[in-house]
Amino acid sequence: MSQVIHVPQTMNIPLFVGQGKIEYGEKPVPVPGKGQLLLQVKANALCGSDRSQFYDGSTTVPGHEAAGIVVGAGVGVTTAIGTPGVVFLMDFCGECRSCKLGFTNQCLNKRADYGFTHDGGYTPYIVVNENVFFPIDSSIPLADATMLLDIMGTGGHAIKRAKLVHPDIQSVLIAGAGPIGLGVLAMAKLLLGDETPVFIMDYVDYRLELAEKMGAIPVQLANQSVQEVIKAAGLEGADIAIDTSGKTSGRRTSLDALNQRGVLICVGHGQELSLGVSNDLIAPERAVLGSEYFQYNELAENHALILRHLPYLQQIITHRYGLDQIQEAYELFFQGNTGKVLIEQ
Repeated sequence: MSQVIHVPQTMNIPLFVGQGKIEYGEKPVPVPGKGQLLLQVKANALCGSDRSQFYDGSTTVPGHEAAGIVVGAGVGVTTAIGTPGVVFLMDFCGECRSCKLGFTNQCLNKRADYGFTHDGGYTPYIVVNENVFFPIDSSIPLADATMLLDIMGTGGHAIKRAKLVHPDIQSVLIAGAGPIGLGVLAMAKLLLGDETPVFIMDYVDYRLELAEKMGAIPVQLANQSVQEVIKAAGLEGADIAIDTSGKTSGRRTSLDALNQRGVLICVGHGQELSLGVSNDLIAPERAVLGSEYFQYNELAENHALILRHLPYLQQIITHRYGLDQIQEAYELFFQGNTGKVLIEQ
């Protein structure tokens, strides 16, 4: 039997109307159907992939890094009312070849991308299929729990992709010190060991300073060469490079800094990469891989990590705003002088 408790009939929602403008309107609170949960959203994190929605507009309410509390349930669900948790972006079918092998981020029959195809985490209430909800320990603040998604999930998955080709990673280079780059940095330290040198390059001093506090060796591209900084640290190159910038220049600089057997992982969507196959790939036996989001089953491992390392990970969150301040939050975020920015409800 469907159950909804202490929930209003309507809610105020932000409208992404385009040209970098956000207005507000009203919408009925959705009712969960069979196999669905109604969540009261408590926090959603801003992401660089929201840029097109902010500037070009969106017919759905964005927000794909949501955390909240179950306040209603449809027929056939097992999650209890009051359970806190986070929402996996991709509504995977669970039945296709990819899903059966655990590759839920590569589902062949994906039903939704919450925040893109369906209303996301900037609504006060959101309906999601139960399979994409991941319950969390109540000791984790819900705002901080958003880091289980794009920060820890995407960052950790990129490193695991690299380890498929290069299991003996001893150094890391990250292109881009934005939130995803900082997430890669954090997960490199947690998964590979704090002693592993992690170089991170960017033009934004604010983000490089934050990365240095988190244990990275910063490279200010305005006046430093990546390869010179790596050599000053006593290394010839990096074993793996992870590009979060999505820029051709970032990918090329990363590839050029790789050791033999090095791996370039492309995380940031965007521009192209030109390869000299003989010199870039064959002779040094390098690899170039893509890494898209992460797999649902990785949430459990990252949940254990956030419980042990929350104070370290909390450094990534630098700004928090209310639902009525989304405009201000995005304007600041796209200027670059932030880490992760949250909208809390």
